[in-house]
Amino acid sequence: MSNRALLIATTAVAPLVWGSTYLATTELLPPGRPLLAALLRALPAGLLLVLLARRLPTGSWWWRAAVLGALNIGVFFALLFVAAHRLPGGVAAVLGAVQPLLVAALAPRLLGERTTALAAAAAGTGFLGVALLVLRADARLDALGATAALAGAVAMAFGTVLTRRWGQPAPLLATTGWQLVAGGLLLLPLTLAVEGLPATLNATHAAGFAYLGLLGTALAYVLWFRGVAALPATVVAPLGLLSPLVATVLGWAVLGQSLTGGQLLGAGLVLTALAAAQLAGARPAVRAALESDPRPAPRPALPPVAGRVAPAAARVSRARACAAAAGAGPRPPAAPRAPVP
Repeated sequence: MSNRALLIATTAVAPLVWGSTYLATTELLPPGRPLLAALLRALPAGLLLVLLARRLPTGSWWWRAAVLGALNIGVFFALLFVAAHRLPGGVAAVLGAVQPLLVAALAPRLLGERTTALAAAAAGTGFLGVALLVLRADARLDALGATAALAGAVAMAFGTVLTRRWGQPAPLLATTGWQLVAGGLLLLPLTLAVEGLPATLNATHAAGFAYLGLLGTALAYVLWFRGVAALPATVVAPLGLLSPLVATVLGWAVLGQSLTGGQLLGAGLVLTALAAAQLAGARPAVRAALESDPRPAPRPALPPVAGRVAPAAARVSRARACAAAAGAGPRPPAAPRAPVP
């Protein structure tokens, strides 16, 4: 497996884990406290990563970390839970699936990355696949909930693009921790004002928060931001479509929910969109590698005969020139000496 394929695979682990969030929330967490769940996902995980990295922002990264933390964590989580509270899960997932389309529109303007026709088609196919996968015919549409879902997708799209644009000024654990702490601090007063703190938490609740905080947030966001920093935005964003796919599969496998033919078709379209997005992202990388091949051009070979004969001919010519300059032909034989009496 190439380094690029391995990076894509590890980045995809994040939405795969996020797909289990719905099951963990409904089965393990206290009901009716979505903001508390968001707060306890973000803030403890962020503090843990900052402690492990032992690095704080410097200079402009104080406000950049706050902006990215708001877009990727605080604002996104808050709007996500508002949408989940006011809309059926299928409607919220479909509206959230516009994020790859938004990233495809933002990448050329903010990153200078060219969005190919194949990448745009992949984003559209993924949106259609999620709609078939999770949308129901009797789904109701609430204006406030739909607005919150779309605004959450916009926030995450801008967060993804700006994370790639601004790069990584410090180790990945540190930059991920900064964003999670910033997002958690934004959620803290909102949670206290709207929901307050629960009177009690049992062992099941604690296990659920530990799973969401350590795996669903700390590990998942480290892998996600690693991919965002290293891969084109139009390659990373469609990977988020794995989340509703995994949620649907877990609902069938764990909760006994049924799957229709339309849902299976939607799952196929999501997987097709993912493959097309990765293919669209691989083409520019291959083209760039060919154009920037560092190997020197081969030296032209000498003609085979001249390469061997010319040195010998040059030596013969030099010998004849020396002989002509000395005015000497072949030496006459020396006269014999007279015998000594």
